[in-house]
Amino acid sequence: MKLDINGIALNVEIEGPDGAPWVTLSHSLACNLGMWDEQAKILGERFRVLRYDLRGHGGSGAPEGSYSFAMLESDVVGLWDALKIEKSHWIGLSIGAMIGYGLAIDHGGRLLSLMACDGRSDAPPEYQIFFQQRIEAAREKGMAGLAAPTIERWFKPENLAKNPPAIAKLRRMIETTDPIGHEGCCEALKGLAFGPRLGSIKTRTLVIGGDSDVSAAPEMLADVAHRIPGARHAVLPNAGHISNMENPTAFNKAMLDFLG
Repeated sequence: MKLDINGIALNVEIEGPDGAPWVTLSHSLACNLGMWDEQAKILGERFRVLRYDLRGHGGSGAPEGSYSFAMLESDVVGLWDALKIEKSHWIGLSIGAMIGYGLAIDHGGRLLSLMACDGRSDAPPEYQIFFQQRIEAAREKGMAGLAAPTIERWFKPENLAKNPPAIAKLRRMIETTDPIGHEGCCEALKGLAFGPRLGSIKTRTLVIGGDSDVSAAPEMLADVAHRIPGARHAVLPNAGHISNMENPTAFNKAMLDFLG
């Protein structure tokens, strides 16, 4: 279904039993809520699961212009308010993890827990340059032109060579992402700056990522976890950036262990 939030039609899916604790799943850049299909099925046995497409992604509207993390957080709070969700667990990957940091800082009272997956907290100059290059490449080649190099960056080479079904699924998601929405979120990523405020997070937190993630390396995520009081850090074996799809067995175990 679609809900009008902040003037944008956001695409939403809800699964699981009425009255169960809520879990909200937030996807990566150039993906959509479909990246959580396996996790939503598992979580739906015990939780009320909310999945949504970020503005500019999947079935959601794609307003023109630069986005910010304040906007992306506001979309989530708007969804929760519209659905009368007072509190929710949060599981986010990449930009979804970053939105989770922002929610824990600015709206911590709405979170039951935070599982931040493969998500760094700051954008140094080289990171900003990388996303400006993505913007320019998408303008020149379209989203289809970004699919192959993005997947090569996201997956371990030996897993990529096996061509698992996840590869074709990710390729379709990247190719069908609205370039306006992609560019808007790239601008948000260029402004990523949660690091100095991580110490204010009081939410129970797990920071987790793939052992071969080149975008959010284990040592980088260990530092993020160190800055969040009481946070745990875990490294998933045999996984790169999209860890929930590259090694779902290890990811799902860590997820269920954390949620208890």
